[in-house]
Amino acid sequence: MRYCAEITIQLKQGMLDPEGETIQRALTHLGYAVKSAHAAKRLLIELEADDTDDATGMVDEMCRKMLANPVIHNYSIVIR
Repeated sequence: MRYCAEITIQLKQGMLDPEGETIQRALTHLGYAVKSAHAAKRLLIELEADDTDDATGMVDEMCRKMLANPVIHNYSIVIR
């Protein structure tokens, strides 16, 4: 079956996020009361798998091997 995986990759709590800090400052300068902003990456991957568990396992492996650095990133996976 064909599945679509939506992967969100974010920096772990406590990691420096210069992109998020820049966004927060820019929004504050525009007059928005923004306390914090965090940058994240969203990926959409279409793949073939036997079932949703198999698709989730494949995408989790992709994240661990290449897409995310487990030392500094958290990631979440949604399979559709």
